[in-house]
Amino acid sequence: MNDQPGDAAQGGKDGAGEGHGCRDLRQWLTHLSATERLALANPGLGLRHELAAVAKRLENERAVLFPSPDQHAVPVVANLLADRGWIAESLGVGQDQLLPRYQQAVRAPLPWTEVAAGPVQEVVHREVDIARQLPVPTHNELDSGPYIAAGLMIARNPENGIQNVSIHRCQISGPDRIGVLLLPRHTFAYAEMAERRGQALEIAIVIGIDPASLLASQAIVPLDYDEMTIAGALHGAPVEMVKCTSNEVRVPARAEIVLEGRVLPGESEPEGPFGEFPQYYGRRADRHVIQIDAITHRQRPIFHTIVGGGVEHLLLGGVPREATLLEALQRNFPCVRDVHLSRGGVCRYHLVVQVERPQPGQAKNVLMGAFAGHYDVKQVVVVDDDVDIHNADEVDWAVATRFQADRDLVVVAGSQGSKLDPTTDGGVGAKMGLDATVPAGADEFDFTRIRVPGEAELDLEGVLDGDGAAAAIADIIGTASDGETSA
Repeated sequence: MNDQPGDAAQGGKDGAGEGHGCRDLRQWLTHLSATERLALANPGLGLRHELAAVAKRLENERAVLFPSPDQHAVPVVANLLADRGWIAESLGVGQDQLLPRYQQAVRAPLPWTEVAAGPVQEVVHREVDIARQLPVPTHNELDSGPYIAAGLMIARNPENGIQNVSIHRCQISGPDRIGVLLLPRHTFAYAEMAERRGQALEIAIVIGIDPASLLASQAIVPLDYDEMTIAGALHGAPVEMVKCTSNEVRVPARAEIVLEGRVLPGESEPEGPFGEFPQYYGRRADRHVIQIDAITHRQRPIFHTIVGGGVEHLLLGGVPREATLLEALQRNFPCVRDVHLSRGGVCRYHLVVQVERPQPGQAKNVLMGAFAGHYDVKQVVVVDDDVDIHNADEVDWAVATRFQADRDLVVVAGSQGSKLDPTTDGGVGAKMGLDATVPAGADEFDFTRIRVPGEAELDLEGVLDGDGAAAAIADIIGTASDGETSA
């Protein structure tokens, strides 16, 4: 097992179950290729905008591999997770089991193991020139330059050695320097700890990793909870980790690329703008600075990128948040059955909660519990269990037919929200809840949904005439028009 201090704080002793899904990026790409969901772009497409344009056009249907972008030796891949079904598939479960599987992995994490060597350190660069050694794309029109957008940043608590895993936007600012936006969460807290000790914070940026590890990095968990233990539980086997060549951080041995470095204390440089998940730009401001000391990678590495504000960006943040919110709501409200962060709500701001037979007034309590579940949540709609929460038309129908604003609307002013929401004042704004459940005490007949008996069970192929249909239709139409036919 790993030898870092504080293992007991990192997770439980038992894993979340048997092995599931793909253990590294190449297994997932092989699977996508075998199922005709991996496109191959022409060689030599431009890293500035052109690569992102192709990825955006294909983001809902296929992953895409870019050989020799801008004549670079390292290929780039995008769109690894194009929809929820792909995410579930990558974990080896059905889509209806996606959130329960993630919940179980968080409840029963599996500590990683340290190994002496791994493919990610087959090649080591001590002389660092990021732009020359790695094909870092520029995505959106006003992005300030090339960004590492799909790198897992692994930071080590300077006081106890426990690691944190997260994703941050990383602007290439020089041959060996990166400007990084650290929001006030766990990596930021570690950087402040290190600065109080007069030290740089040791980190590593891991590029080209399996889907489970990407998802695990987005878990909403307490400080000093190593997300790679969630990845292990999702895999059903411990993640193999290897010590960096220039610092004490441990990184996944089967990753493609690692940048080893330090968050420098007391230094800041301009970073941004960058296209973010709300489909607006995060502004330019002075941010933390990372010094890169070494780059390691496989013999023939693959660079993964996520187009800022694209589908992969949204889903990668949305699914782990759904699992976290569902866990919190079900702990307090037994009536809660499922949750969904809608694509139209950028998989962060708009939440739909499905409940079964709530007690009078309970739907409003669920609304308030959802607001407390994550500060990003801006709008919550609570619906009954006969409403498909993944179908926007069904949710809209519930609001249209079961909601009255003077009775069912909850507004909370002056609350914390996302700083990337341009309608807020520095992240402070309003939250809105809509109780779209059947009103308590309502006449059951008034809210009985219409249905055609047998529709759901119907074998459509068995009742439609496929053979000779065109001729039969022409004959019927001709007879119906009093024998008149067109020339």
